Amino acid sequence: MTKPLPHDFIQQMTTLIGATEAQQLFSALQQTEPSTSIRRNPLKTATPATGLFENQAATPVPWCAEGAYLSERPSFILDPTLHGGAYYVQEAASMFLEQAVRRILSDATPRRVLDLCAAPGGKSTLWRSLLPEGTLLVANEPMRQRADILAENMLKWGHPDVVVTNAYPNEFQGLNSFFDVIGADVPCSGEGMFRKDDVAISEWSAQNVIDCVSRQWQIVCDIWDCLRQGGYMVYSTCTFNRLENEEMIARICKQLGAEVVTLPVKAYWNVHTLGETGNVVNAAEQNNGMYHFYPHKSKGEGLFLCLLRKTAEAPLMKQKKGKPSGSDKVQIPAEARHALAWLQSPTDFQITSTSATEWAAVRQSLAADITLLQKQVRCLTAGIPLAEAKGKKLVPLHGLALSTQLSPDAFPRCEVELQTALAYLHREAIQVEAPTGWTLVCYKGLPLGFVNNLGNRANNQYPQSWRIRRNV
Repeated sequence: MTKPLPHDFIQQMTTLIGATEAQQLFSALQQTEPSTSIRRNPLKTATPATGLFENQAATPVPWCAEGAYLSERPSFILDPTLHGGAYYVQEAASMFLEQAVRRILSDATPRRVLDLCAAPGGKSTLWRSLLPEGTLLVANEPMRQRADILAENMLKWGHPDVVVTNAYPNEFQGLNSFFDVIGADVPCSGEGMFRKDDVAISEWSAQNVIDCVSRQWQIVCDIWDCLRQGGYMVYSTCTFNRLENEEMIARICKQLGAEVVTLPVKAYWNVHTLGETGNVVNAAEQNNGMYHFYPHKSKGEGLFLCLLRKTAEAPLMKQKKGKPSGSDKVQIPAEARHALAWLQSPTDFQITSTSATEWAAVRQSLAADITLLQKQVRCLTAGIPLAEAKGKKLVPLHGLALSTQLSPDAFPRCEVELQTALAYLHREAIQVEAPTGWTLVCYKGLPLGFVNNLGNRANNQYPQSWRIRRNV
């Protein structure tokens, strides 16, 4: 970190946790480097997270089964397995979400989960790895550019039971009691990001903290009716102060109707909580259900997380008799339905139109819920992107190549070496040894995408907006 810490922040933390503790925090923020950590996608690689990088002294992240710290930061962008969805580069403290998800699953199996502020996708990919098959995950981001990045990362992760939406929280209003679980990683003043991001320091102010509190309360209020009674909210921030954390939790519990649910923590994890007098206490000794990660205490950046169970009654959803949407009027041709044969379990899925010429496959058991979502909010992706009609031809979509549901026999596969894989991801023309037609380009057995092999050349079908932009 190069920028000095804001004076008001220094005063705030000194008052909150005491001069000695605060000075240790300031030293960690100013004099130490952030750790590098990744999380494995268990559906795409059998290699443990600690073994994904050769010549790295990797160690497990103790609160996340698939997480690992790396001894140094490699050039991730030049690793094709990242683009194929084998792992996600995620800050270790944010992986503590796993403990909240496991606590929820010990109570019941949720049917519908909303990750409300999801971009770029770290927590959403973690949600998806932990949720049971058949649970619908809605990953949402209100800002369109960030939502596009979220959609890209969720498609790379490859799970079929995901809808990516681009909506503000109030646009979900009307879906009363629809969700069993809501993750609210709300926008915050970003104090926990100071070590990683000088911009967070530049943008911090005491007034911004107050503005964030107002925004966070509005977000929670806007979405609260969408959570059923007895359902769970995972509230989290990447900041330290009480206003955005403990006081917000107290306000939600008192004014909206909720109770705090404690999570099991171990002393050596060095997860902490604030005592009543502001002292920082190991959460294993004093577990009040409100968990802090401090850079001078644990190996990670700043995080606050609290699991809430909704106790208030929730209004029930009223089905509206709306006009048919544009997708309702699209006739799906028979040849598009034949594309279901590209999936491992085609009878588990049904075709849905995403435009007049594009189709996706959604799980039969989730189709009604997805249709309802599509009528309520803007959906960028739903299920498995399957096929597009170009003239009289049916062209496979890129998301299909990355789906864990793609049948291994659907298309010829061409295994390529590192430089060819990088050239493909750079969207250069490559040559493949395969039959003519649609071919999967694979690296270390992991599909990266399609080429249309014409014999003398292969047309690169990698999405233009996803390509590696640096020289490879």
